[in-house]
Amino acid sequence: MPACDQSRPRVLLLGPGLEAVSGVSSHLQSLLRSALGERYELRHFQSGSEGRRESSPGRLLRLLVSPLALWGTIRSLRPAVVHFNTSMKRGAFWRDMIYVLVARLNGAKTLFQVHGGALESFVDGNRLKQLAVCRLLRLPDVIVVLSERELTAYRRLVPQQNIRLIPNAIDITAFLNLPLRRYVASRPLELIYLGRLAREKGLHELLQAMAIARSHGAQAHLSIVGSGAEEARLKQAVDRLHLATAVTFAGAAFGVAKLELLARADVMVLPSYSEGLPYSLLEGMAAGKPVIVTPVGAIPDVVTAGVHGLLVPPRDAAALAVAIVAMTAGRATLEATGTACRQRVASQYSLEHLVRNFSSLYQELMAVPEIQGSARFAE
Repeated sequence: MPACDQSRPRVLLLGPGLEAVSGVSSHLQSLLRSALGERYELRHFQSGSEGRRESSPGRLLRLLVSPLALWGTIRSLRPAVVHFNTSMKRGAFWRDMIYVLVARLNGAKTLFQVHGGALESFVDGNRLKQLAVCRLLRLPDVIVVLSERELTAYRRLVPQQNIRLIPNAIDITAFLNLPLRRYVASRPLELIYLGRLAREKGLHELLQAMAIARSHGAQAHLSIVGSGAEEARLKQAVDRLHLATAVTFAGAAFGVAKLELLARADVMVLPSYSEGLPYSLLEGMAAGKPVIVTPVGAIPDVVTAGVHGLLVPPRDAAALAVAIVAMTAGRATLEATGTACRQRVASQYSLEHLVRNFSSLYQELMAVPEIQGSARFAE
């Protein structure tokens, strides 16, 4: 392990592998590459299965050993703050709460950032589970959420906890350099999906919507950019719906390749069942693309219907089809909508905002006297 820089406070970032294809990995990479590194010495500790190739016995061994590995890392680095990046999913939450306890027992301040999963769905009306989750959520020194909706939910469940809203953000420079798309009525409307190929992303409904929209005369083409477990089934659905000429699978794309695909797109589509604050949405809007999205997670905080695009209910292929037809028919307004999207991200969701928010929060945490985790848990 490289020698520590004694001139800056240390912050240990916990989350998935940096090479994993996920929004949380993108978030970690953004923090590690940002100007936060000028003020804090940032280190990464991998938690969870994303970005790993391991057998079932290997996963079990990691789950048993990783709290001890974290204990040793904290004892070695002595970070002032341990910044957890997690979600309200069964495996992640319980595992990371053990990590929080390890960090607190070692005297580190703890920042628990939740990237996805609705709190209400997680406790699921179970009174005993709700009490357990409520007690555990008192352990971190601060909880960070991505949306106004989640801020309200967490403050209702744990009113005595310090809860902050800090949305995701991106480095907008490369996206702002893309020219705004000129919409031409004589060619098909170019739609783009950017992200994991997973059922919960609403891609099967999107393919059904494409078939419905085309049956109503809409000229549209969809580029699916990404990779994932659902790819084979999606390709089968394309064949079954006779969409071979209307849908292209572009594979995973990064860097310049992703920018080129965005430059050729007219509209971004993200019909997810649930989300935190997707990076693909921020990137598409920064590139000047109007959006068709579902009002889940933090998306309603970013997207105003009729200003930045259209909001449709999750799992609703018919509503998606109506939105595609409307976008196809309303091309004259799309350039102004794309401009509004770009301005929205530039003004509220740039990396500079993220750096400023976390730098201030880290400093605030380090200025607060330590409260023993066991005492807080017993309250």
